[in-house]
Amino acid sequence: MASEPMVPSRRRLLRGAMAVAGAGMLAGCDALSRSKGFVGLLERAEPLTMRAQRLLSGDRLAEEFPESMISPVFKPNGSINPQTPEYLALKAGGFADYRLRVRGLVQEPLEFSLDALHALPQRTQVTRHDCVEGWSVIGKWQGVPLSHLLDLARPLPGARYVVFHCLDDIAANGSRYYESIDLQDAYHPQTIAAHRLNDAPLPVANGAPVRMRIERKLGYKHAKYVHTIEVVDSYAAIAGGRGGFWEDRNYDWYAGI
Repeated sequence: MASEPMVPSRRRLLRGAMAVAGAGMLAGCDALSRSKGFVGLLERAEPLTMRAQRLLSGDRLAEEFPESMISPVFKPNGSINPQTPEYLALKAGGFADYRLRVRGLVQEPLEFSLDALHALPQRTQVTRHDCVEGWSVIGKWQGVPLSHLLDLARPLPGARYVVFHCLDDIAANGSRYYESIDLQDAYHPQTIAAHRLNDAPLPVANGAPVRMRIERKLGYKHAKYVHTIEVVDSYAAIAGGRGGFWEDRNYDWYAGI
């Protein structure tokens, strides 16, 4: 992406626009974010934005950086210390009992321990994380390409989306975090189930033991504390029906950068 002068400018423009909208949603006090008319306008614009971004960028890789540019501290986003009973039990055991499950519209449901994930083909990439709040950091990630996990599970005809179910409850009512992407982004070579950050096991604050890296998306799409990858034909019946925890609160689903 660095070779295309227009892309970084578009990235900054989109990130800035999302940051303005996102700040109001996070604070819960922005009048526009509560306006049905404004939300409806955003919803109508989203498919056009998605088609335009896909036309401009296709399946190109997000920019990758030399290790000399890795940020001294990889600032975490979202949850940083989940308190659900399931997560606390896994953490107390050093994640020895953790399993990553692949379920849904697949021919072969699967589950992997951390050791099993480590034994699969790996991808390492040094990329920039762009948060909707307007900050960015660069880190080195290692993990299993999601495409490899899906190839092992063999999605059934009709599969259209991949949903990531997480172990953290981010809302006061105990709602669990979740996110989703379509199969095109799921098979992108930089979409990985990451278990290492900067040559060390993934820290709790950054999503241990497994988080998603979807490098051409804003930070809230990079689900942390993932326990299940579900292949579906629609996400309309999951939680609020918008495809993600923040999307259910009027964030953009595609969230491309």
